[in-house]
Amino acid sequence: MIIHGFTFVRNAVKYDYPVIESITSILPIVDEFIVSVGNSDDNTLQLIESIDSPKIRIIHSVWDDSLREGGRVLAVETDKAFARISPSADWAFYLQADEVVHEKYLETIKNEAEKYLHDKKVEGLLFKYLHFYGTYDYIGNSRRWYNREIRLIRNDKTIKSYRDAQGFRKAGRKLNVKLIDAYINHYGWVKHPQKQQKKRDDFGLLWSNDQQAIIKEETRDMFDYMKDADVLMPFTDSHPAVMHKRINEKNWEANFNLTKTNLSVKDRLLYNIEKITGRRIFDYRNYKII
Repeated sequence: MIIHGFTFVRNAVKYDYPVIESITSILPIVDEFIVSVGNSDDNTLQLIESIDSPKIRIIHSVWDDSLREGGRVLAVETDKAFARISPSADWAFYLQADEVVHEKYLETIKNEAEKYLHDKKVEGLLFKYLHFYGTYDYIGNSRRWYNREIRLIRNDKTIKSYRDAQGFRKAGRKLNVKLIDAYINHYGWVKHPQKQQKKRDDFGLLWSNDQQAIIKEETRDMFDYMKDADVLMPFTDSHPAVMHKRINEKNWEANFNLTKTNLSVKDRLLYNIEKITGRRIFDYRNYKII
């Protein structure tokens, strides 16, 4: 069985992406990892080149910044990287630049990929998610955060990234997948408030051609984590080993009142139903579990 990995990245230094941690977290179980480096305003290329592994293969891409409707450019860049996966690979493992795999799940991932290798009905493997918010000590606990997503797919080039690269589809239909007992740690909402605000302002342009639409009434230099939080819970488990150095170097604080929730009446009702029953009703699912 052969597994290759792929990702895309642009301005990783500018926006403080944990892309080195992301890539190295999955390297032990892949035979090759494609990194599509977009045209950047910083030293992203040099950062990726600093990874000391013969498994890394860098390709170069120029983003089409006119593809702003619904973040479509992100899906296009995902497809570019996936297209460079060698035909020899059976599976392709996709990680976004702010996603990291804990080493305790590597054996499970490999075993599940082997288990379904010859079951062609299974087109992908579905992962559970932990979304960290503000600091490395809190995770999002509301319906605002997607709880599952496809990250391992067949090396079938008819499979395409969907919408803003949230998931995948084949010939327009949802993929048939198996849910496995492994998590992806998403750190996209954990960085210094100044970098988080800069990323949020700039990324607004990926979803709209109307620059005036993303101009806020109150310009902020620092992202207000407290203002934008809804339901959080403390994280008491361990982080991936590759994240320890980054976590130890964190240079900001964010303290939350965990008894306070910022939910509408409807969202509070749905949240309570999920916590009581364990089921997330009326949830959007870009996959079909078989």
